[in-house]
Amino acid sequence: MSTIKSKKTKTYIDAGVNIDIGDKFVDEIKPLARKTNTSGAKASLGGFGGIFDLSKLSLKEPLLISSTDGVGTKLEIAIKMQKHNTIGIDLVAMCVNDILAEGAQPLFFLDYYATGKLNLKISTEILKGIVQGCIQAEISLIGGETAEMPGIYQQNIYDLAGFCVGAIEKKKYYNREFIKKGDIAIALSSSGIHSNGFSMVRSILKDNNISLYDADPFEKSKTIGETLLEPTKIYTKFLNKLNALNLIKRSVNITGGGLIKNPPRVFDDNLTLKINVNNWHLPKEFKWLKKMGNLSTFEMLKVFNCGIGMIVLVEKDYVDEIIQYANNGNENCFVIGEMIEKCESSVFFEGNLKKWSTME
Repeated sequence: MSTIKSKKTKTYIDAGVNIDIGDKFVDEIKPLARKTNTSGAKASLGGFGGIFDLSKLSLKEPLLISSTDGVGTKLEIAIKMQKHNTIGIDLVAMCVNDILAEGAQPLFFLDYYATGKLNLKISTEILKGIVQGCIQAEISLIGGETAEMPGIYQQNIYDLAGFCVGAIEKKKYYNREFIKKGDIAIALSSSGIHSNGFSMVRSILKDNNISLYDADPFEKSKTIGETLLEPTKIYTKFLNKLNALNLIKRSVNITGGGLIKNPPRVFDDNLTLKINVNNWHLPKEFKWLKKMGNLSTFEMLKVFNCGIGMIVLVEKDYVDEIIQYANNGNENCFVIGEMIEKCESSVFFEGNLKKWSTME
């Protein structure tokens, strides 16, 4: 039978968790969070829960829509590059764009940040990115959680998760028109790879012995790592306007599953989305990944957004009006296809797919 020997008094710090530095971190980011204050929300971190006043919305019967997501293995790129100030934008974007795809107005955001050992410099940089993302999305950061978890994460390794809530008038949500034959698909350009497909990206880099610090083959002033860390685009301003004007039937956030798996989530099984690949140029970074990874065109379309971050499905009569709004708001959008009767697949591609294999 063991006996208790005299020992030094143990503290939580001895176990690898420093509550005081966690409190200091919260105090340091409070002024940052206040920059995101919006009507109905008060970004005053430190309480037990975040609050949003729904009465501030001009909605008779607000229907809440929520989304949660992470950044995936893009985090490893940020950690290896020691560049932590934009990954928070990706986190906000991944959640907010899902809310926008439902036709709702994003309202507020919460984050979950877990790490092996809290580093104030790294943590503050991450939160600066989250705040910037919230400002771009026109939402408030009303709370979150910071977890120091030694033994689960290595010292400077971290993980992020985000939580977003939006609202839409109940009647408007349930009265949305169904997609029908002849409706037009308009694409909104992405800002790059966004935050999906990075396990494939990392595998391609490894197989070809490519360093993140190698020069970008198309923009020599940047490294490959910097190009890969281009933040996910947030579509709040443009889509909020189109949704308010009732110009959109459905929106599709092009995330995991690319242009093959995501569009069918918003239309019936008796329809097919016909996409013409001649209507846009595959961005050079995607062509480079296709070549270096020896990827088929089908695999590209299934894994990556291929330069398209969002698709809106609209009636033919509204196409010119939407494109005009886009031009006025510096949003790059273009028609990529239309809805047709069901054929051999839910998404059908036409046009010269071979041009995607050239680096020109």
